[in-house]
Amino acid sequence: QVQLVESGGGLVQAGGSLRLSCAASGKILSFNNMGWYRQAPGKQRELVAAAPRVGAADYADSVKGRFTVFRENNMVYLQMNSLNAEDTAVYYCNAVSYTMGRAYWGQGTQVTVSS
Repeated sequence: QVQLVESGGGLVQAGGSLRLSCAASGKILSFNNMGWYRQAPGKQRELVAAAPRVGAADYADSVKGRFTVFRENNMVYLQMNSLNAEDTAVYYCNAVSYTMGRAYWGQGTQVTVSS
């Protein structure tokens, strides 16, 4: 059984920074893709950043230049700088295994940016 556990969310003022962490545990030794999605109230869940095992990371246009995703073993991190109110959302860790043919999700961590 695979589990993803996020940490690092919280309340921050506009212009501030936060770092989210996600730890994956279970039988899968390595994921093909790990990253972060977010869902704001009344909106659909959207991709924020993805870090493939091979290749360059991918970012939503709204976070390019402000957020950085990086992974180490079965951990994935999201460094968020220059936060603004539009970044307020629940952030979900995501991990994809081609071998298992599925994606896994964390429970989510709330990020609130006060203006």
